[in-house]
Amino acid sequence: MNLKNYIRSIPDYPKKGILFRDITTLIKDENAFAETINQIVERSKKFKFTKIAAIESRGFVFASAVSFVLKKPFIMLRKKNKLPADVHSVDFELEYGTATIEVHKDSINEKDEVLIIDDLIATGGTAEAAAKLVEVSKGKVAAFVFVINLFDLGGSANLVKSNYKVENLIEFPGH
Repeated sequence: MNLKNYIRSIPDYPKKGILFRDITTLIKDENAFAETINQIVERSKKFKFTKIAAIESRGFVFASAVSFVLKKPFIMLRKKNKLPADVHSVDFELEYGTATIEVHKDSINEKDEVLIIDDLIATGGTAEAAAKLVEVSKGKVAAFVFVINLFDLGGSANLVKSNYKVENLIEFPGH
């Protein structure tokens, strides 16, 4: 199954000049969604990890299903002020603004090796912030798995240059 066929491209969203890669068309098809989860599970088996983390919000869709299949704890990396207990926070730059993500302080510890899953990597700012959250929590990043890599925006390559392991299922140009 060619998963690329299930990704909708929307020009000028969320702002002019951005070509948005929409995964809603992938997840609404039960066969494409199942194939996506199966591929993430298979690629994840290359790595040693104790927990799975995902970046809010589309990463949750994939990571929770993978967590269920692999019987691994699932950690939510959330937007600022969405978690009720004590948190670690990391600020970062986006293509079109700035943001903060957080994790509960008791979610990750020094014994944890964390697989980070997200729907897409573009410039890599959010992924780098997720890695920092894991590391601030004293955990280790086992690897990243993305459904989509926008290869010409450099995020995946930057993660590899920073010595992170990276897998992706499909690639598109960013523009």
